[in-house]
Formats: sequence, C-alpha cells, structure tokens
Amino acid sequence: RPVEHVRIATLPGMWERTVTLGSAGKTFSVTGWKIGWAIAPAPVAKAIFMAHQWIPFAVATPLQEAVAIALEVAPSQDYFHWLGDMYCAKRDKLLAGLRDVGLRPTTPDGSYFILFDTSTLDVPVAAGERRDVAVCKWLTRTVGVAAIPPSPFYSPAHQHLTDQIARFTFCKTDDMLDEAVRRLRAAL
Repeated sequence: RPVEHVRIATLPGMWERTVTLGSAGKTFSVTGWKIGWAIAPAPVAKAIFMAHQWIPFAVATPLQEAVAIALEVAPSQDYFHWLGDMYCAKRDKLLAGLRDVGLRPTTPDGSYFILFDTSTLDVPVAAGERRDVAVCKWLTRTVGVAAIPPSPFYSPAHQHLTDQIARFTFCKTDDMLDEAVRRLRAAL
C-alpha cells in the first residue's frame, strides 16, 4: 500500500477530541446493512448514545449480531489486509484503463473513488446545468458507464472547481471494471 493510514485518535491529544465512525456496509461490502458504530471518549460516547436512542425505529438485530461476529473474526483471518490489497488491485486496474483511454485520473490513497479530468470531453451542457453533472449524465446514458458528479459535495461558492472533473468507483467486480473500460475505449 502506498500510504499508511494514521488514525487521528492515535495522535497526541486527539483521542479526547475524536469520534471514529464505522460502517458495516463499507467495511464488509454489504451495501444496505445500515449498521454502524462510533468509538469515542466516554463522555462523548454517552452523548451519542443519548441522542441515538431516539433515532432508530427498528433495528435488524440478526444483522447486528452478524456484524459483531465479523468484527471479532476479521482480524484473525487477515481480512483487513486482504481488503486493502483487493481494493489497491482494483484501483490500479481502473487507473490503467482510464489512462489508456485518455482520461487523466488522480490516484486515491484512501478512497474507492477515482477523480478524473473531463476537460477533453465535448459534452453538451444545458443552460443552468453544472458541467460535471452533464458529463456524468452523458457517460451514463451514451457510454453506458455511470460516473458521479462531485459538485454536490461542494458548497455553492466552490462548485465551479468541479467543472472539469468527475468520479468513478472501483468497488466493483473485475469483469465490470473491464467492461467499463471497454465501453469508454469504444466511445472515446
């Protein structure tokens, strides 16, 4: 792995000021399992608990048990190293494909999203439409490869910074990544 993850709570003076959130859906690739956890100093954890007790209406207790078991077993199975290695391989596969078709991607160090430069794509943009949104619609509808516009993650004053970028995710099967690159190559 190119960059070692440093947990902010492990830095001097940061444990008392840090809430670490976890997601079973992300950690164990079980999209839809709305199960998460928070790790925090006792006073903060207590406040989180007090607020959270009024939020969920119903929970999936069997899924919570499954996640608890997975969290206990995963370290002994070297799951977290395997997961990182697997995502690095998928990232590298998609990066190579994007470079091969002329899109200039950035290499992410801690995400399963790749931002890429869309400035070479001649895509019609409707009046009042953000360019990144238009590009992503075009890629999805015309090329058959779904991309995600980054502008919704920016404040309105800074959305212009996303005009020439879009993002793909690589948390897909290798066959799906290969097919996406094949479609991009055919269209571009």
